[in-house]
Amino acid sequence: MPSLTDDSSRLSPARVRLALLALALGGFAIGATEFVAMGLLPNLAADLLPGLYASSPDAANAQVGWLISAYALGVVVGAPTIAAAAARWPRKQLLLVLLACFTLATIASALLPTFGLVLVARFVAALPHGAYFGIASLVAAELMGPGKRARGVAIVLSGLTIANVIGVPSITWLGQVAGWRVAYIAVAALFAVTFVAVMVAVPFQAGDPGATMRNELRAFGRLQVWFALLIGAVGFGGLFAVYTYVAPLVIEVTGLPALAVPLVLVVVGLGMTVGNLAGGVFADRSVRRSMYSFFAVMLAALLLLAFSAQHLAGLLTGVFLVGASAAALSPTIQTRLMDVAHDSQSIAAALNHSALNLGNALGAFLGGIVIAGGLGYLAPIWVGFGLSVVGLALAVLTFAIDGARRKRGQHVPYGTALITVVGTD
Repeated sequence: MPSLTDDSSRLSPARVRLALLALALGGFAIGATEFVAMGLLPNLAADLLPGLYASSPDAANAQVGWLISAYALGVVVGAPTIAAAAARWPRKQLLLVLLACFTLATIASALLPTFGLVLVARFVAALPHGAYFGIASLVAAELMGPGKRARGVAIVLSGLTIANVIGVPSITWLGQVAGWRVAYIAVAALFAVTFVAVMVAVPFQAGDPGATMRNELRAFGRLQVWFALLIGAVGFGGLFAVYTYVAPLVIEVTGLPALAVPLVLVVVGLGMTVGNLAGGVFADRSVRRSMYSFFAVMLAALLLLAFSAQHLAGLLTGVFLVGASAAALSPTIQTRLMDVAHDSQSIAAALNHSALNLGNALGAFLGGIVIAGGLGYLAPIWVGFGLSVVGLALAVLTFAIDGARRKRGQHVPYGTALITVVGTD
């Protein structure tokens, strides 16, 4: 719990809004650095792997997809490590350190000369990602007050989704015109601006003085935490199997020119923005119903896209709904993690982004395999559909376990921790 010396309780409504805006700006910059590679995949392939691109563009695009997987794996490693190690740090100071790391690593991504070095830079740039969203979500939840946790999470994540409406398409266009390296310099500038905004607008909040690495890591001894992580990792693969290869899908399947890619990204971003806000509202009412509903929408959207991506209307409708349903699941899964992690709140808030980026890496990797295997650019959509089916099945299972335990009124030991059934419905 925040200490009595925190500034949050004395803020005016206007100051609260400015603080939330600064936190969301960080999400905007993170959305830009995470997703801009997807719209510039052919540009990255042509510049970093010129020989392979000349002989086989499909193989080069698939290999450059590793940059997206490397970023995702960096999130997976960094989120729990930083969140657990730094849970006692004052939250504002930790956010500023993370933003400085983002800025420097993104500059390195823009300047390093070879594919291998850029791959390493993207991994390093991702390390602060989950910790930033986790800590920023805790700060936002405290600013919002009781009963509005999911909406606080959704406000921070709204920066990421709005980035997909404005930032990613704009920076994708910049990268197409001026080169992908200029695009990453622009992203680094966004992080620098966010650093200043957080320093000025976000109030002091103490860390958890009782937190220790050991206490935070107890979250991994809870079965329902693992289920929530698997739901995010497997279920979100459905989005990223599609999103990673959206540029060649638009160009090769729908037959649109490369300059249409930023416009399609705007549609994806609009879907994410709408879905994220809806997910925050629905998850505050019922995590279970929110998760079931949005997985069902995602499955329907993937089917629509698979059968109609050759047509502009089908492409736009499909990517909008895929983006909306996936984004709605994010605050839902994060709220579920915070519910089942009990007192390991810092690591729980960050672990959501580890899970989602495992989905990022898994979707990008499996999508690349089917493309490299000659199955075409519709094949990743079917990969995503299969992953989302598994995610929904895991959701049904985890809530069935909750229901059975509530009915028995039991506390069931698991590993070294005690799983206590809590009201997540």
